[in-house]
Amino acid sequence: MKIAALQMVSTPDVDRNLAAAARLAAEASAAGARLVALPEYFCLMGRNDRDKLGVAETLDDGPIQAALSTIARDHQVWVIGGTLPLRTADPERVRNSTLVYAPDGSRITRYDKMHLFNFDNGRERYDEGRVLEAGTEPVAFDADGWRIGLSVCYDLRFPELYRALMRPACDLIVVPAAFTYPTGEAHWELLLRARAVENQCYVMAPAQGGVHENGRRTWGHTLIADPWGQLLGCRDEGEGVVMGELSRARLDEVRTRLPALSHRRL
Repeated sequence: MKIAALQMVSTPDVDRNLAAAARLAAEASAAGARLVALPEYFCLMGRNDRDKLGVAETLDDGPIQAALSTIARDHQVWVIGGTLPLRTADPERVRNSTLVYAPDGSRITRYDKMHLFNFDNGRERYDEGRVLEAGTEPVAFDADGWRIGLSVCYDLRFPELYRALMRPACDLIVVPAAFTYPTGEAHWELLLRARAVENQCYVMAPAQGGVHENGRRTWGHTLIADPWGQLLGCRDEGEGVVMGELSRARLDEVRTRLPALSHRRL
């Protein structure tokens, strides 16, 4: 299966972001992708955290979700919709949610980001818990015979989540992200390749990458890694598409050569 990770530099304007997402998905589809994945906050990089509340949607109702469904249906591809804000019972909180759409445009599953980022290096400060409500359950789904696990950004630092996704084993783990520049520079590729190696699966990480209109700079480096931790593609910064291909033979080769998954004790 050919897969595509879409890198964006999203803005505070939802309509412009949806247009960019559609354009990149069309490019990926034309190149043969059967599955495309968008980055975290693909639909909005607001000027402050509370901007998410203003564009939040109810599940299965709203222009952002309609746009994702249309992309899937128009191009006959699986779409992993980065993240978008979904309303909760608390009007001051939203879920940071990944929605997945089948090639017929139907939504097949939802994952809510479980781990909420909190960071302060004296120059940049983030606390997602002020606006976000954490999810509670790991989620995986099947697409054309491939098992795909979902996670988001800061989840990457919690290997126990990925171990949970390996029962039964996933073939591909997807990590939409909007990593900060300093944390990305230090840990992004290191952690993604580690997740691929320890779980002996493909990892695809579509990212925000560049200087945004709100002044924030995200790390980018959208990448795809194979089960041995080797990079199949990477884009440093700027809007674009990173392509790769899932190989059943490669998965079997790695898992047979070094059957670490079968050696687990916990």
